[in-house]
Amino acid sequence: MPRFGKFGMVRIAIAMLATSGAFAFHSQPTFAQLSDPMQSVGVRPDLLKEVGIDQKLGQQVPLDLTFRDETGKTVQLGQYFGQRPVILSLVYFNCPMLCTQVLNGQEAVMKGLPMEAGNQFEAVTVSIDPSDKPVLASVKKQMYMGMYGRPAAAEGWHFLTGDEAQIKQLANAVGFRYAYDPDSKQFAHASVIMVLTPDGKLSKYFYGIQYSPRDLRLGLVEASARKIGTPVDSILLFCYHYDPHTGKYGLLISRLIQAGGALTIFVIGIAMLVLFRRERYSLPGYKA
Repeated sequence: MPRFGKFGMVRIAIAMLATSGAFAFHSQPTFAQLSDPMQSVGVRPDLLKEVGIDQKLGQQVPLDLTFRDETGKTVQLGQYFGQRPVILSLVYFNCPMLCTQVLNGQEAVMKGLPMEAGNQFEAVTVSIDPSDKPVLASVKKQMYMGMYGRPAAAEGWHFLTGDEAQIKQLANAVGFRYAYDPDSKQFAHASVIMVLTPDGKLSKYFYGIQYSPRDLRLGLVEASARKIGTPVDSILLFCYHYDPHTGKYGLLISRLIQAGGALTIFVIGIAMLVLFRRERYSLPGYKA
C-alpha cells in the first residue's frame, strides 16, 4: 500500500473516532427540572402568595444569631461555620408531611455522599416554629442519626430551635419565605436545602424533596473552594455548571467540546509522530 494511502487511512480513522466522540456527547442531553413543592395542605390559599424562595447567592448569613441545640444549650450560629461548608435546612419539627420529606431526602442524599457530616461538612437544621422545643429537636436528631447510620457523625448534624425574631432574621437572610396559618396551626413553606461556604455565604440552593448526590457533592466541593473532594470532583466541576434557576448542575457542552478537541489534537499528534518514525525507518539505506 502506498505510504500516503496508509497515512490517509489513519487520518480518516482518527477523524471518524473524533466525530463519533462528539456525537456521543451530543446524544446524551441533560434535563433540568425545577421541583419546588410547598407545604400547603390545609393552609389558606391566600397565604401561599407569601411563600417562596428568593435566592440570595453570595449573601452573608448573620452568624451572631442565637438558637438552642438539641440538648437545650444556647448556641451561636457561627460556631457551626469557619472550617467546613454547611448544609442548611429550614423546617419545623411538628410538620405533618413536607418537612419530614425534606429531612428524609436530606438524610438519603447525605448517606449517598463519599463525605461525612462533621468531617468534610456540617449540617444544620433549624425549626421555623418558635414553639418547637429542644426535646423535640433531640428526638428528631436521634431518629435521623439512626437512619444516617454513621455514629461518628453525631456531632456533625445539628437540630436547632429558637425565638421568632432570630428565626425570621435567618429566614430573611437566606430568602426563605413562609407563613403561619392559625386556623390549621401549620406553616406554609417551600422545600429546599442550601449549601453555604465555611464563612457563611450562600452558595447553592437545591429544591424539592429528593436531591442528587452528584449535585450536592459538587455544591459542597465548590463551596469549600475545592478544599474537599477528589481530583475527579474538580474534573466534574469543569464539565458541569450550576444553574441557579433549576438548582441543579447541568452538563456544559462547550467545555466538553473544548476538552474533546484538545484530546483529539493530542491523539492525532501522537499518531503522526508514530507514522513519521515508521516511514523514516522504512526508507532505503536508513541506518539507526
